[in-house]
Amino acid sequence: MARKILEKTERRLGERLFLKGTRCVGPKCAVVRRNYPPGIQGTKRRRKDSSEYGSLSREKQKVRYFYGIDNKDIKRYTEAALKRRGVFSFHVLQLLEQRLDNVVFRLGFAESRRQARQMVTHGLVMIGGTPVRTPSYQVAKGEEIALKEGAAKSPLVAAAEQRIKKYEPPKWLEVDKTKHIGSVLRVPEEGDVEIIFDTSKIKEFYSR
Repeated sequence: MARKILEKTERRLGERLFLKGTRCVGPKCAVVRRNYPPGIQGTKRRRKDSSEYGSLSREKQKVRYFYGIDNKDIKRYTEAALKRRGVFSFHVLQLLEQRLDNVVFRLGFAESRRQARQMVTHGLVMIGGTPVRTPSYQVAKGEEIALKEGAAKSPLVAAAEQRIKKYEPPKWLEVDKTKHIGSVLRVPEEGDVEIIFDTSKIKEFYSR
């Protein structure tokens, strides 16, 4: 049931949100197999243009499901990014990408952000040798992220073992695939990761 709900979410928003990890990379992704909104029978009609508010809300929903966070989190990150000097898109992306659950996923330690969040809350992820159970923890430049000793035996980690060997993390991260240790080399930039949402619309949504 959970898988079907995730597929409908991706089809409704019309984007690969990687809600199920590597399954979304290939042709098995729901958006590729059925590139039309759920619930439509007969002719596979394309999505119609929505109102201005609907368009802004849709971008917010992409962020929500892509990173697995709620509306309060998005608003909090937006407000924090607006208070910083410089380009809004850079700051909000930095706050989203440096979440611990996202970093664990980006390092290849988990097959999806949902799985990464479980690993964190279960105490399988350590920062500087100390377990951190808060998925929203902001990982700073230079901090070391490691899987708890014996974590490889956990079902949450075992499924990603083969993926880790072939996986290459984004340039702002570094990983030792044998020891399951990663670190943040620098803050992420727009060119480092694929962005499937319009940050300017996120800003506009919360400025209304």
